Amino acid sequence: MTTSSPTGGIRPFRLTIPQSDLDDLYDRLDRTRWPDELPGAGWDYGVPGDYLRELVRYWRHDYDWRAAEARLNEWPQFTTTIDGANVHFAHVRSPEPDATALVITHGWPGSVVEFLDVVGPLTDPAAHGGDPADAFHVVVPSIPGYGLSGPTRDRGWEAGRVADAWAELMMRLGYERFGAQGGDWGAVISRELGRAHPDRVIGVHLNLLPGAQQATEPTDDELAALGPGERERTLASWRRWAAWQREGTGYAILHATRPQTLAYGLTDSPVGQLAWIVEKFREWTDSEEVPEEAVDRDRLLTNVMLYWLTGTAGSSARLYYERAHAPGRSAAPAEPSTAPTAVAVFPAEIQVPLRHRAERTENIVRWTEFDRGGHFAAMEEPDLLVADVRAFFRQLREKG
Repeated sequence: MTTSSPTGGIRPFRLTIPQSDLDDLYDRLDRTRWPDELPGAGWDYGVPGDYLRELVRYWRHDYDWRAAEARLNEWPQFTTTIDGANVHFAHVRSPEPDATALVITHGWPGSVVEFLDVVGPLTDPAAHGGDPADAFHVVVPSIPGYGLSGPTRDRGWEAGRVADAWAELMMRLGYERFGAQGGDWGAVISRELGRAHPDRVIGVHLNLLPGAQQATEPTDDELAALGPGERERTLASWRRWAAWQREGTGYAILHATRPQTLAYGLTDSPVGQLAWIVEKFREWTDSEEVPEEAVDRDRLLTNVMLYWLTGTAGSSARLYYERAHAPGRSAAPAEPSTAPTAVAVFPAEIQVPLRHRAERTENIVRWTEFDRGGHFAAMEEPDLLVADVRAFFRQLREKG
């Protein structure tokens, strides 16, 4: 990876992975030490061996990193130092001079790769069958500790600190006012950005809203106070949340308590890193058997490559630790956010938000429920996400 000399604190960046790093990866893949597994267990105990062996074979012999690298390098990319951390970002300006500035943020186990199919339509809607008035200047940063922004070098990089870094980044780029969009940790960061900087954030668009799900079994009195539709959604939200708490939180507990111990295995074994990520793409996407039903296989591997090539398995997981150990993290906001907020609900999302709960803490002005898609909306259903982002900010413009 190379950078040029600094200019005004912002350094042009071009992704160039040494061939020796790729050769090392191929050697490790060839020498994978495979574990045993129970016959016929499917995905019950984790990623099945037959599936992973085939995916590793494809990764080793068919996947083309150089093509992916060239695709990422189509974006103008930069780095800058904010609050002591190296921050990598793409900055793709629209051909429309009056475009709205928008910062979009990934989560775990995602990366800037999530947004490869949405940046074009967002920046240049006219070239993608849209209205030029809906154009955005798009900023796509890597979260400190993740991929090309990693690793972090000090404690305390939790979501609020990242949000403040984004506010500083947008100021450096000349954007006094801007919108924010995100899912997963990107949703947490975007929401905190709107809460902490309401004078600068035009609106916040989320495809995940942490804390708005039904986290306890609803009582009869709670259900009686709701209309039939919201009652059924509340029960569905509770069932989804209870199942996730029962079977799906192991990774988060480990991230939030012992990320360094986990890092040794994932940084040493590319197959371990792949399995750790691909399991979540299978569980969190709108897919039945394998994640490739929802997300392109090459795109999935490119996402994994950014973790592997940068050695950021551990530093990315630290975000969970920092959030879990942040003072006052569990306290509910004293007052609802004033930032106009849109929520896009995709049915296979791991946390099903409820509007009546969301309105307790957010200034909800748009709520859209889709019939397909999951946690990685920008990868799974880019057209739906782009259309909803456009509609939300158009709504804000028209309101004045």
